[in-house]
Amino acid sequence: MLEYLGYLASAIILVSLLMSSAKKLRWINLFGGIIFAIYGYLLPALPVGIMNTGISLINIYYLYKMYSSKDYFKVLSIDKNSAYLKYFLDFYRNDIEQYFPTHDINVDESDLSFYILRNVVPAGFVVGNKQSDTILRIDFDYVVPTYRDFKMGEYIYKHKKQIFLDKGFSSLITYTNNEKHKKYLKKMGFYPYPDMDEKEKLCYRIDLNA
Repeated sequence: MLEYLGYLASAIILVSLLMSSAKKLRWINLFGGIIFAIYGYLLPALPVGIMNTGISLINIYYLYKMYSSKDYFKVLSIDKNSAYLKYFLDFYRNDIEQYFPTHDINVDESDLSFYILRNVVPAGFVVGNKQSDTILRIDFDYVVPTYRDFKMGEYIYKHKKQIFLDKGFSSLITYTNNEKHKKYLKKMGFYPYPDMDEKEKLCYRIDLNA
């Protein structure tokens, strides 16, 4: 049983290294480190136990810093024919296309488009087009994997929704069949909305004045 505990700890630590999110990596690595430390003390192999105790304490320290530090967000309009956006799209193309078709991105003709900066880093972008006088269709709402912890969405849809209201939009809709994207939308306050014209994707809506 003790040997299996060591295998389990090793597997957990290996899985942690696959995480793109720094928080997930730290949490999973912490869990694996604690199990490995227990394994080391029970074996007994004090160097293994002591080292993994240290690793666990380091993970706790950085998790504390992550949760206690304040993030700074800012919205920045996307210029037409933006060379940076072209580079951004090319760099994250494979990840973006899991959620949105990159060939459909037309910022220059969109009704609303902006970067979301997190601690001065362009960590995502939003592109929307008018569905009606009061409804904006969000065609792209992308955040890079490192910052995918819902904070960006909460900033835009909860704390910065005046961006949309100032343009006369009281509701937002978007379409998706991606399960991760559905989870994100529900977390942001979107709800399933029937759309008889769209057969392939599900429609989600949020009412900004609610």
